[in-house]
Amino acid sequence: MKYLVTGATGFIGRHLVDQLLKRDGHIQVLVRAASREKMEARIALLGAQDRINVVQGDITRDHAGIADAERERLHGAEVYHLAAVYDLEADEQTNRLANVEGTRNVVNLANAVGAARIHHISSIAVAGGKWRGEFTEEMFEEGQDLGHPYYQTKYEAEKIVREEAGVPFRVYRPGIVIGSSQTGEADKIDGPYYGFKIMQRMRESLPNWAPLIGPEGFALNIVPVDFVARSIDHIGHQEGLDGRTFHIVDPKPLSLGDTLNEFARAGHAPEFTMRFDRRATSMIPDDLRKAIGSIPAVQRLRDQVLENIRIPQTALEYMSNRAVFSATESQRALEGSGIACPHLRSYAWRIWDYWERHLDPELPNDRNLRAALEGKVVVITGASSGIGEASAKALARSGAQLMLVSRTKEKLDRLKGQIEADGGRAWVYPTDLSDLDACGAMIEQVLTDHGHVDILINNAGRSIRRSVEESYDRFHDFQRTMQLNYFGAVKLILGVLPSMVERKRGHIINISSIGAQAYPPRFAAYVASKSALEGFSRCL
Repeated sequence: MKYLVTGATGFIGRHLVDQLLKRDGHIQVLVRAASREKMEARIALLGAQDRINVVQGDITRDHAGIADAERERLHGAEVYHLAAVYDLEADEQTNRLANVEGTRNVVNLANAVGAARIHHISSIAVAGGKWRGEFTEEMFEEGQDLGHPYYQTKYEAEKIVREEAGVPFRVYRPGIVIGSSQTGEADKIDGPYYGFKIMQRMRESLPNWAPLIGPEGFALNIVPVDFVARSIDHIGHQEGLDGRTFHIVDPKPLSLGDTLNEFARAGHAPEFTMRFDRRATSMIPDDLRKAIGSIPAVQRLRDQVLENIRIPQTALEYMSNRAVFSATESQRALEGSGIACPHLRSYAWRIWDYWERHLDPELPNDRNLRAALEGKVVVITGASSGIGEASAKALARSGAQLMLVSRTKEKLDRLKGQIEADGGRAWVYPTDLSDLDACGAMIEQVLTDHGHVDILINNAGRSIRRSVEESYDRFHDFQRTMQLNYFGAVKLILGVLPSMVERKRGHIINISSIGAQAYPPRFAAYVASKSALEGFSRCL
């Protein structure tokens, strides 16, 4: 058998290709030029160079951008169309280009090559975000509310397949797809994952037996990606099912509240033992809810809370979806196959574990560090040795632009050369940080050269190991330690704060010492200066 798969580098696509490899046949995968290397690396990892062939193209172009010579090899193929935007936060143009025009181009390609059939992976999103009650597999044009670009474009894409396909077709509508029930593997944060950070913070703040109040909510139809891929593969190879639609969903979905509690248990976080009855919130008139939501203070508070817990507004709105998706056709087609949606309780721990190890946006891994630091202007004092030097190299590896500050230009030049040899970017600003005028001039020069400072790291410092009894006639020890460790740092902070406040962003890191908590003997001058810096930091 011959296959063509679009979106094979995507989440569902990768799992579907794994399923197709278990069958006899040859798989053509359509990828853009930018993704070709990534796809070829995966093929090599699978050891499937003799079974999978990369076809370069682009679904946003006519006939998916596939050359005429390549099209001839696709005659009679089973076309699995998965390439699309699966993102409630994407703008309308992005959704339309990929979901609508992309689907039309793939349908035209399937028609042109005389495909055996086209398998279109749609979504339960075709029911819109406000459908109440049952939405069956036979339903499509029901006058549903498609106000969001994602809903609208998924609906239009499915309509194109239904109306313009000149070859047999089958439509699959997965629910909210999460990680694998076998490994927990996922590739992005959406759906229930948005609640994980809240649960993690609650776990850190409260004992896991603490009873919490939360939402009951409506049915949240989530499905693991391996179940989705296995279902599409099995149904796609059954005879006599052309022209039908299949809901790849959990036939017995949990409510939002029960879903959150399953993940709370998996993450050892407190559970929502007391929950709002969904009927109670539905009694509030829509006009009143809208009026309250339009109050500027309420909007600001809502936006601040959502930003802090990293939940997009569109995802929050979807939690109130009241649609119930029946799966009569898909259940009938899967009968006897042994393929069934597993209960969330059996694999929630794998989903949580994978998220906490790989997807948590606050993990200090290479991907998150680069996302946070790429192109950021970072001033680091005391950069020529020790903590400063090591930190500068690490920050540069994550894409930061390093402003290296210390007294000795030769050492800074050597560090700059090392950073640039490793592909990083660095600038040198030799400065005596005990000279407050020099501190001010240095910061002004950095702001002139680079426009702003994203991160200031006050690392430079001096330590004097001498008891107070031996310092009766050495008041200058206390002065010079305070001058560098405290006054120099404050001078730099005051220099960068105006632009940070104006830009509403910035990060100041002050390197203190365990001595500010332990008070070791013979370090009175040093500990006093670091304690002063900590006190200033807390007040700031």
